[in-house]
Amino acid sequence: MKPYGNQLNLKKKVSYLSRKNSEKIYIINIKLIHQIFDTINISLLALIFTLFSLSFDSQRKWSNTYKNLSKTRAINNNLIDYISKIEEFYISELESINTYRKTKPEDLIYLDKLQETKESLFKKNLSSFIEGFSDSKYQRGY
Repeated sequence: MKPYGNQLNLKKKVSYLSRKNSEKIYIINIKLIHQIFDTINISLLALIFTLFSLSFDSQRKWSNTYKNLSKTRAINNNLIDYISKIEEFYISELESINTYRKTKPEDLIYLDKLQETKESLFKKNLSSFIEGFSDSKYQRGY
């Protein structure tokens, strides 16, 4: 014993068996802690895999929904174009009703029927042939 101030430092002698038992308990505690961490890691991996597969499934569903919405938007745009063309046609028709008025017999102009002159085919071809020579359409030589 060595005195240190007012206290005495005593060294305990630990027997060999008690030291071995404490090492066994320490090893058992470490194995138990490792098993707990392994279990937690495996459960976390299972949770991550489950959430990963669920996210892929929801992404696939969202992709299908987006594709259907895109098709619907394209159809609606076509319908809007058709509707606007129909509205434009009907508006022009309604405006044209106001511009036209009903005619009365006094508004009509009657023309005498003109007599049609019939020209023979031979005479027509002959006259075009003569005109072609006079216009130098048909030339001789090179």
